[in-house]
Amino acid sequence: IRGRSAGKTRVAAYCRVSTLMASQETSIEGQQRHFERLFSQDPEWECAGIFLETGVTGTKAEVRPELQRLLAQCRAGRIDLVLTKSISRFARNTQDCLALVRELNGLGVHLFFEKENIHTGRMESELMLSILACLAADESRSISDNMKWGARKRFQAGTYRGGRVPFGYAREGNELSVVPDEACVVRRVFVAAALGDGATAIADSLNAQRIPAPRGGRWWPSTVRKMLGNPVYAGDLLCQKTFVDEEYTQRVNRGELDRFVVRDHHPAIVSRDLFAAVNGKDGA
Repeated sequence: IRGRSAGKTRVAAYCRVSTLMASQETSIEGQQRHFERLFSQDPEWECAGIFLETGVTGTKAEVRPELQRLLAQCRAGRIDLVLTKSISRFARNTQDCLALVRELNGLGVHLFFEKENIHTGRMESELMLSILACLAADESRSISDNMKWGARKRFQAGTYRGGRVPFGYAREGNELSVVPDEACVVRRVFVAAALGDGATAIADSLNAQRIPAPRGGRWWPSTVRKMLGNPVYAGDLLCQKTFVDEEYTQRVNRGELDRFVVRDHHPAIVSRDLFAAVNGKDGA
């Protein structure tokens, strides 16, 4: 085997936590120390690296950079065995988990899941691995559902403060405050629309005066239309505009889930009447 020294087994460890909270930082430090002890205690092992993944979930393999780095080392023939705390630390998506195990077995690289005491070099392990990976996937969905439930309760209570700060506002702690210069631009856009100007004409006018768009650069009609339709400028917060589906993909909420409007959530830049006039609604 390429790169092996003195017949030793080249062993790597993979550690993961899904958040950057202090308690999770302690957890990953503990995992690292644990594997360092294992490496030092076995004279037949050669440490091939400890791969630490922080702040990412276990649902999709392709969005975990340290896992991808580990796989690259395996594909390059530099690792013989991978240790990990449990199946849920390695993957919570059954399809990904089994695909990775099979690929690594094909490369002559085995995995050992400590919690479940599964060594993938043994033929009988795959059935048990499949069953346990399914359980891990269910656990991942359960945790995700609990987090979504908590977020929805915060939406309903009006205490949720997430997402990108809209143009015209700045975040101060958990509150939105008005940025005067940007607010003038927002009012100009709404007034122009109320007077009958279309999104293209408004964008052209702003570009002609070299007024920067919300993310810098040029204004586009789509940018103007998005601003005109956003109730945040009337002081309201629209929550749950996006959601994560069962395939763990973020999608625009087009009615699949309830959306919550928290009225008078923060200082308005335009009046309700002006917002309603632009959007063809009753301003009451």
